[in-house]
Amino acid sequence: MPDLLGDFSHTWQFWVLGAVGYLLGSIPFGLLIAWIAGLGDVRKIGSGNIGATNVLRTGRKDLAALTLALDAGKGAVAALVGLRYGPDAMVFAASGAMLGHIAPIWLKGRGGKGVATAFGVLIPMAWQLAAACAAIWLIVAVVTRYSSLAALIAFIAAPGLAKVLADQQVAEFGLFLAVVIMFKHIPNLGRIFKGEESRIGETAQAADKPPPGRNA
Repeated sequence: MPDLLGDFSHTWQFWVLGAVGYLLGSIPFGLLIAWIAGLGDVRKIGSGNIGATNVLRTGRKDLAALTLALDAGKGAVAALVGLRYGPDAMVFAASGAMLGHIAPIWLKGRGGKGVATAFGVLIPMAWQLAAACAAIWLIVAVVTRYSSLAALIAFIAAPGLAKVLADQQVAEFGLFLAVVIMFKHIPNLGRIFKGEESRIGETAQAADKPPPGRNA
């Protein structure tokens, strides 16, 4: 990796690519799609997140799928732009996309959890790793119906899987993704332990209902 504190004439492109990745990542597709569809502000329902899982709570599977594809797509595009300048540049662009998604300047830093975008940046970086993580996510999601738990397990496994399916640089980036995903899902873990986490397929109204035996 380059020394970013070194000669700016040799490092400026990494800073620029990181900024480009950030701008791409900060496009709030879930928020925009829900608004265009006439569903209002998706941040005011369910978990308040702008990602595909919360868009799904509107009851619109098509919009959730579109959000998922676009959030992953912006990560993939950022990584591909960086790849034109080499693997180090790709890591910076991909990191920028992740940070843009979870902390977009337009939304005062209140973005999504980064799961779809993380899958997206991995596709051009190491598609085998992306496929392995997606398979883990799918298995855990089907068994538990917790999207958050599936994401946590998938990306906790990413650094180790990268050592087998990719290389050391990708493994280090996988560790970065794991830390980001874990940090963003701390509240979800608390709700899972309390039995209050909503499951995949629940609408916002169902997710807001108290468990049986609990007063509303």
